[in-house]
Amino acid sequence: MSATKASARLPSMTEVLAVMIGFIAIMFLSINVLGLPIQLALFASWFLVMALGLKLKISYDDMQKGLIDGIHNGMEAVLVLTTVGALIGTWIAGGIVPSIIYYGLMVMNPQIFLFAAFIICALTSLATGTSFGTAGTAGVAMMGIGHSFGIPLPLVAGAVISGAYVGDKMSPLSDTTVMTASLCKVSLVDHIRSMMLVSAPAILIASILFVVVGFFYISGDVDTSRATVAMQALENHFTISPWLLMPAVIVIALLTRRFPAIPVITFGAVLGSLCAWWAQGVGPIDAIRIAYVGNAMHSDVEFLNTLLNRGGIESMLSVVALILFALGLGGLMDRVGILKTISNGFLSWANNPGRLTLSTMLGGFFGNFFGGAAYVSLITASTITEKSYDDQGIDRRVLSRNAEAGGTVTTPMVPWTDGGVFMATTLGVSTMAYLPFLWYHMLVIAISLFYGYANIAIWRTKVDQDSTDQPSPQPASF
Repeated sequence: MSATKASARLPSMTEVLAVMIGFIAIMFLSINVLGLPIQLALFASWFLVMALGLKLKISYDDMQKGLIDGIHNGMEAVLVLTTVGALIGTWIAGGIVPSIIYYGLMVMNPQIFLFAAFIICALTSLATGTSFGTAGTAGVAMMGIGHSFGIPLPLVAGAVISGAYVGDKMSPLSDTTVMTASLCKVSLVDHIRSMMLVSAPAILIASILFVVVGFFYISGDVDTSRATVAMQALENHFTISPWLLMPAVIVIALLTRRFPAIPVITFGAVLGSLCAWWAQGVGPIDAIRIAYVGNAMHSDVEFLNTLLNRGGIESMLSVVALILFALGLGGLMDRVGILKTISNGFLSWANNPGRLTLSTMLGGFFGNFFGGAAYVSLITASTITEKSYDDQGIDRRVLSRNAEAGGTVTTPMVPWTDGGVFMATTLGVSTMAYLPFLWYHMLVIAISLFYGYANIAIWRTKVDQDSTDQPSPQPASF
């Protein structure tokens, strides 16, 4: 074993580029050409990296250890995701999510429709943690209402997608949020707190823009019957009450108070089951079963069918597999030395927070551009530059924030990514048509870059002055 370690070397930049091109090619062909699951593409990429490792004279046992270590470091994310699945299912069955949507629709006013659509989708995505689910439910309703108001559909789609990605990026229930925190080795709460410094001003400015622009397209006398129909449908199938908002308030409050994510989210799922039993009339055993299988019901209203039939631990199993493959790939790349070689290359140019921020965000964008999925972008954004953050003594919370800004946020901006295809298909508006109106996304990117170059909210790790300026250990994950 020692002889193997002695003879091993770091890969050259040419070798790294060849592997990265092969990795991107596998992702692109698998997802966009062959239509294969991204899990298979990530699994195949393991062997691409292993081939380079064997060329570098690294034993298979060493590479397998790196792979297992990578998975081990992110196992808590898997536990969080299983509890998130239970939470989503029980919150839908308990009427918590329907109540959030219902009270969001109550604020509907033609003069502020775009602002309302943005906020409703933001609240829905924060409550569910999914941009796809938000666009497919509340977003579809907003498109129909906006059409009846005579507003250009690309503008409505911009408001819907902007709101939908608020939760995809910020919600503790979002798989991309949990995955980014795990990949960057920061706690989920610290990751969200860091992103709030960027997202809060972005939400505020985007809200102002949607209010101002809305007045140019909407007259005061328009038909709001579609919003009324949606509210009536929710009332017919659920008990709607402001008290049902309390579980969401409790869970968010406990998470922001830095209580551990797994027990808090599990507690939220228990509250959801109790609400389903007491408020919605679901049998006690069925209310518990929903935590695993998800909520399911049949209605004559298509909107409700799309909204309600989801959630449960079972729905997260494919995402769990994806995260395991992604974490394994990251550990394998680290063991082979790919990340070290790339980091060494970045160090010569990304020698300040501004350039480092730009490098991370470009890594995320190119992951979307070539890999076609948010998960790929988060891998490329986080793993390529993480060593540079450590070497410069910059806290990993800055890395996780920038990875989301370059990865998650740019996903619907690329026409052939999973997000771009889903949004265009679901909302009936092409990616290039709604792209100019993704104001929240553009603001997140702009503010993140501004923070980097202005050295704002760039936290430093403690450095041991007696150990060649190596940063102290990062905060424990979760």
